[in-house]
Amino acid sequence: MPAIGIRGLRKCYNGVAVVDGVDLTVPSGEFFGLLGPNGAGKTTTLRMLLGLTPIDEGEVRVLGHPVPECEREVRLRLGVVPQFDTLDPDFTVAENLYTYASYFGLSGPALERRVGDLLELANLESRRQSRIDTLSGGMKRRLTLARALVNAPELVILDEPTTGLDPQARHHLWRQLRRLRERGVTLVLTTHYMEEAEELCDRVAIIDRGRIIACDSPRALIAAHVEPWVISLNTPSARQFLAERGDLPARMHEVADTWLIYTADPAAVRGTLEAAGLAHSTRAGNLEDVFLKLTGHELRD
Repeated sequence: MPAIGIRGLRKCYNGVAVVDGVDLTVPSGEFFGLLGPNGAGKTTTLRMLLGLTPIDEGEVRVLGHPVPECEREVRLRLGVVPQFDTLDPDFTVAENLYTYASYFGLSGPALERRVGDLLELANLESRRQSRIDTLSGGMKRRLTLARALVNAPELVILDEPTTGLDPQARHHLWRQLRRLRERGVTLVLTTHYMEEAEELCDRVAIIDRGRIIACDSPRALIAAHVEPWVISLNTPSARQFLAERGDLPARMHEVADTWLIYTADPAAVRGTLEAAGLAHSTRAGNLEDVFLKLTGHELRD
């Protein structure tokens, strides 16, 4: 039985479809990523998945139960890490966990052990009695993850969990998420960090204008949609040079003030650039390149 099954999901606002016939299946134990530009339909899809937004058309089943009909049963087996921290500033680190646990009817020695385990997982044992306003951003995100795990959920929804974190804090959180994956917990991640999705996810779906436009493993998406090599250059004379070289055997895009040249033959392109005295760098194609190709390069608000 899959952890999540979505069929023909649709939601309209003022006659405009923001989710337009989404079909998704997430097997139990998978680390799944849902990616898309701002306004693509990610948040609305998640809200319908959680029973927070009414469904106009389609079917959602979570952990075998229909949503929203069995929302209560699902929530007992679900954990959610929201995009923004919702920790209670009037409580200590431990009190935040105890209070949240009370919503699930947890108490007694088993809860004491559970809180201790979660503080250890979040590396917050020494901050057990600290108030929330004394914690760093990374500590707050780790505590938010620990809180989402109080009820030992089978499925955890992570809505941009590492936004605003420094690299050390981000990698620490990644390590905790990998451990959950190893324990068989199903994880669904939304993120604007393509590196994060590529590093963590077994599969990712890219949603744009309310529709799923691609879904596969990061490696398969890269192989299917972009050239293996990307050459970057951002010298002031690059625009004129590339405009004049219409014979350059490569796909090119300008992103902000950087030109990206996609090619299967980097040596030939580098030779042309070096002959013109243009500084450049070469890297392998990645999930961000796929994202930009499929959803476009224009800025969205």
